[in-house]
Amino acid sequence: MASAALRAWSSIMVVVVVLAVGARWPSRCRAEFTVVVPDTSAAALVDAPQTGFSDRARTDPAEQRAVQEVMAATGNGWVWGIPDVCRGRWHGIECVPDRHDVYHVVSLAFGALSDDTAFPACDAATATLSPSVLALPHLRSLFFYRCFTGNPQPIAALLGRLGPAFRSLVLRQNGHVGPIPAELGNLRALRVLDLHGNQLTSAIPATLQSLSHLQMLDLSYNRLAGPVPHFKFQRLSVLDLSHNAVQGPVPASLGQCRSLLKIDLSQNRLEGTIPDTLGDLSELMLLDLSHNALSGPIPAALSRLSSLRSLILSDNRMQFTTVPGDFFSGLKALTTLVLSGMGLSGTIPESIGELSELRVLRLDNNQFTGVIPATFRRLERASELRVDGNRLVGPIPFGKEMLWRLGKKLRVGGNEGMCYDTKQEGLEGVVSLAGVADCDSVRSRTTQHLVWINGTVGGRPRSVDRVATSAASGSRYPGAARVGSGFVFLSLHLAWFAAFVL
Repeated sequence: MASAALRAWSSIMVVVVVLAVGARWPSRCRAEFTVVVPDTSAAALVDAPQTGFSDRARTDPAEQRAVQEVMAATGNGWVWGIPDVCRGRWHGIECVPDRHDVYHVVSLAFGALSDDTAFPACDAATATLSPSVLALPHLRSLFFYRCFTGNPQPIAALLGRLGPAFRSLVLRQNGHVGPIPAELGNLRALRVLDLHGNQLTSAIPATLQSLSHLQMLDLSYNRLAGPVPHFKFQRLSVLDLSHNAVQGPVPASLGQCRSLLKIDLSQNRLEGTIPDTLGDLSELMLLDLSHNALSGPIPAALSRLSSLRSLILSDNRMQFTTVPGDFFSGLKALTTLVLSGMGLSGTIPESIGELSELRVLRLDNNQFTGVIPATFRRLERASELRVDGNRLVGPIPFGKEMLWRLGKKLRVGGNEGMCYDTKQEGLEGVVSLAGVADCDSVRSRTTQHLVWINGTVGGRPRSVDRVATSAASGSRYPGAARVGSGFVFLSLHLAWFAAFVL
């Protein structure tokens, strides 16, 4: 009979891992959420699964034999010795009685999910899916985890003929090959479709759009291509198509899936702009569109996502895209913001400093100019902050307490005009400041350049204004060649000098 762990995968659906505040983040800052979806029992059955305490349990004979054949096909031939699969506590088998005390099988689960779940293991080299599964008319849930890895096979099209009570199909990391069967679109009562971590190819079948009750769709870590279908599921909570090769735009129709909590389309080949309609998803908690080929601008509509906790758009090359200063004012729930490697320009939005819940902030490898906003001092819960690889200037605005707290998780290198105040006591040995100049030396170098430029260039006195004007206009006055590439260095430091020194 089923354990509590099994019921988490059957009548109640659990999506992988709860988002843990302050947990150790992977390198890509992926976040996953727990979503609980209630199930309803068939009218002919009692409301809750039984746990085998009744000595009167009598499994329907046809279902008894079907379960034995399904289990034997996975390498669990010992099942032939069980006189009644719904009597006792057999892990991986869940039953409910009808009103005449005849028990029906509603859930089967196979595979060693963890040390705490004793589902029947599979013989990975020989395991197959028996057609006898179709002889279980009350079946609601089917779960296979790493069962066919030594004998890769397509997902059986016969699964599309499961009964009207069927709710959850989970086939994770089984090595399934080939396309997703179009027949799965016949499972009109399906709530959960999880095909994560296989070797599935071809396009996502359009027939899946018929699954109007779908609440969780996970097709991640496969080899799927083609466009993202124009899903309009009103009950969908989780959509994960990450780590595939799907192409084309992000469908604007996703804005009609108003129950969405998580969208992960990362690591694909998506193009075009992010649709404004995503701003209508008022319950959305995670949006990950990273590692695609999306272009700017970042739609202002996203600033309406007041429930959003993780916004990850990194590695979409949006050169020359700027982010309005007040963009993040409405995103107060954000704990993770990752905008790395996007080619973003302009100044860093000051409204980021208003995100009091922010833990992870990555703005590295862009083209941001100006200074780190002083509002960043308010990020008291931040555990990681990256602004390295930009064109920032001026002093680092953090006190020694924040510098020590962030430690190696503060990255500010690769900004030639940035410095820190060595007059602050207690900064010796702060790892994040390695390679960062002290502000006194930067101020000294800038002053020297001003004196040099304001003195004699090419034997003639030139003012800074005349040098700048001439360089901008491209005129070739005597001595201009001697200024050369040093003018670019000077112009960057003049901006900082005006803000910090004068």
